[in-house]
Amino acid sequence: MSKKKTTPQQISITEAVIILAVMLFILGWSVIAWGLAPQVPVLFNIALIIFWAKARGKSWQEIQDGIVDGVHIAIVPIFIFILIGALIAVWIQAGIIPSIMVLGFHLISGRFFVPSVFLVCAIVGVAIGSGFTTISTVGIALFGIGTSMHANPALVAGAIISGAVFGDKMSPLSDSTNLASAVAESDLFSHIKNMMWSTIPAFFVSLILFWLLGNSGHIDAGQITQTTRLLTSNFQISWWALLPIIVMVICSWRKIPAIPTLFINIILTSIMIFSQENHYQPAKFVDLVTNGFVAKTSSKTVNALLSRGGIMSMMSTVALIIATLALGGLLMKFGIVQTAMQPLTSHLNKPGSLITATILAGIGINLFVGEQYLSVILPGRAFKASFDRIGLDPLALSRVLEDGGSVINYLIPWGVAGSFAASTLGVPVLAFLPFAFFSLFSPVFSLLSGWTGIGLKRKQAK
Repeated sequence: MSKKKTTPQQISITEAVIILAVMLFILGWSVIAWGLAPQVPVLFNIALIIFWAKARGKSWQEIQDGIVDGVHIAIVPIFIFILIGALIAVWIQAGIIPSIMVLGFHLISGRFFVPSVFLVCAIVGVAIGSGFTTISTVGIALFGIGTSMHANPALVAGAIISGAVFGDKMSPLSDSTNLASAVAESDLFSHIKNMMWSTIPAFFVSLILFWLLGNSGHIDAGQITQTTRLLTSNFQISWWALLPIIVMVICSWRKIPAIPTLFINIILTSIMIFSQENHYQPAKFVDLVTNGFVAKTSSKTVNALLSRGGIMSMMSTVALIIATLALGGLLMKFGIVQTAMQPLTSHLNKPGSLITATILAGIGINLFVGEQYLSVILPGRAFKASFDRIGLDPLALSRVLEDGGSVINYLIPWGVAGSFAASTLGVPVLAFLPFAFFSLFSPVFSLLSGWTGIGLKRKQAK
């Protein structure tokens, strides 16, 4: 027996907009006004969509198919998050993150600490091609240095995330960059080059703001000496700690996928752990990978900073990923998102208005679904014909998809990237959001390009 096919035309635009507005109100009020964790509000929205769909005559099988269709695309990211949790734990145990902190104490000036954090994360992000990995490795170490300097945690987190997002966006190794190029059917390296029209201005504005806000920092020599002594006495501090970072960069440039790269790094770091402690027990190692590292120094600050990682630490993020993608799958299965986007795809005959609509659609998908890949895929499919119709090159579309899609997900409390960054650094999304300058300014400069025509790529006349 054939399944009943659901199309966007089965519901009205008004009904679709009302559903999305109610969902956004529930999420926004719960997370922002009440300060609740986003998992339960997302589940509540899923329940609303399920009962709405059933009231509209949809079968339980259709509802289940929508959930499965939404979740199946997240299997690889979920596994990557699990491996990142294990990686953080073994990196701390092996002294890699503490070694980076000690090295940073000697190299980074307090006066220029915050802009330095932004630049370092940007460089590492370009080399690795993963914002998540940059935040969860070098980002944690830099955050620890900032904590020892008594810097504003939200400002430091904003600098880390801004640099990581820039690196992710401009790296040919990045999944999101490759996805935007593929959806728009543009050449990858031409896409990266064309993104500079919005990315470079956003980069320098962010750098200036980080310098203005962070140039009054100072190093408390006594505190730094005490922290360095604690790290040296409790962890294995050496130049060998840089080896896993070098291996990770080599794997990235050799275009080895994320999962084997993380496995290679975890295995290498595990060998370092067992070589440092001759009688290190396998049961203790399993507990480390599962539950994370627990620091037991004489400093509560250092203990709070370095007691993290482990597979279980990622379960909250994994639960949110599954819930948000299940919600997104239901919204797409029953045509709610597609129907609500229809007015945006019609009667857009000028570049400025079309680019504005595309960016708003990307931001909207991030708000309603919370998944950065869908914020690129859905607007890309919806607006590609409109870009072709008014003579804009696919490069114009691929740039807009990144500026309004993947970079915005870090600013959404219930978004996959936002919740990951918040749980990894221990700073709420709403706290670091005002300082995530690169993500905030990327769509602004993309809009300016669309309305002024500066840097806007058009199709060449044949």
